[in-house]
Amino acid sequence: MLYRIAEPLDWQHAQQTGFFASADLAAEGFIHSSERSQILETARRYYPGRTDLVLLEWDEEVLATACVRVEREWVESRQEHFAHIFNPIPLTAIRRHWAFAPDATGELHLPEEL
Repeated sequence: MLYRIAEPLDWQHAQQTGFFASADLAAEGFIHSSERSQILETARRYYPGRTDLVLLEWDEEVLATACVRVEREWVESRQEHFAHIFNPIPLTAIRRHWAFAPDATGELHLPEEL
């Protein structure tokens, strides 16, 4: 499974259109995605203080079946590979989603189901 910390408007748009796409697809040519172990550091770096986010989980096998290109590319600033997705993601590939907000102390935690 791969994960995406999503803007609420992108998630709402996906539910209306049947496909998830975000500003990074238009700007950079791919949708940023994370492995489970990368989620919290990504949130800390790029979404501090946000309380309105959604965490999406998508199935890489469903993406492959739908001919959605996924490549793991080296990200120098993080010194690790990240999954980049080069097409809009069909809603059928999104297995689960959660509200993703910090607790009362301001700390983010992964959903218990993960």
